[in-house]
Amino acid sequence: MGHSLLTQFDGLEFRAVTLPFVSSVDKAEEAVRKIDLAARETGLKPIIFGTLVQDDIREVVKRSNALFLDFFEAFVGPIERELLTRSTHRAGRAHGMADQEAYTARINATNFALANDDGTSRDYDHSDVILVGVSRSGKTPTCLYMAMQYGVFAANYPLTEDDLESTSLPAILQKHRRKLYGLTIRPERLQQIRHERRPDSRYASRQQVQFEIRTAEAMFERNGIPFINTTECSIEEIAARILDATGIERRVRA
Repeated sequence: MGHSLLTQFDGLEFRAVTLPFVSSVDKAEEAVRKIDLAARETGLKPIIFGTLVQDDIREVVKRSNALFLDFFEAFVGPIERELLTRSTHRAGRAHGMADQEAYTARINATNFALANDDGTSRDYDHSDVILVGVSRSGKTPTCLYMAMQYGVFAANYPLTEDDLESTSLPAILQKHRRKLYGLTIRPERLQQIRHERRPDSRYASRQQVQFEIRTAEAMFERNGIPFINTTECSIEEIAARILDATGIERRVRA
């Protein structure tokens, strides 16, 4: 069983459940058992939003005591007729390892990002980009996303209080200046994030947050480091904007 969430529709509360990787008839039959059990326990007819490619698996799920809304049935058939060709109806093309080279590039880049998270290994010579910013500004998830999605070797460096009190760029970053890209964030949002991590601490105080962001942005501007405000951006958007701005090669094309 996948994750679940509660949602509301016209005042009614629903529980949404994900059943991932229903990739065989046996798994489909197990899914049907769970769906039918939910129908019996709640007295309500479940609604299934299906993205099953294989016909035999889809037919099994259709036999469940549920309203089955099939996305592929709605769209694949008309597309086949329009293009005068037939889909392979094969699952796993998006999640498989057909392209071993791309898979290896993602794994290597992810391992690099983990090893060089928050200035741990500092193997900056082999990095494509080094994200710089204060704590909790989005460096780690952005690095991991660029690694897993594009095979980019992304490291990050957290600006500490000692770094911010200095008037110059941290010495370890000096020779890698062309690889640097800064992340900043609105003070009120950063304070909220830090408060959830360390409630009522100096780390999460308004004064500390404002000082760190103000000083970090001044450092970026003084040293000609491009930077992006992450407050309203998704990780996907942050990564895309950085890669587009820097021209870094995507080893893997998503």
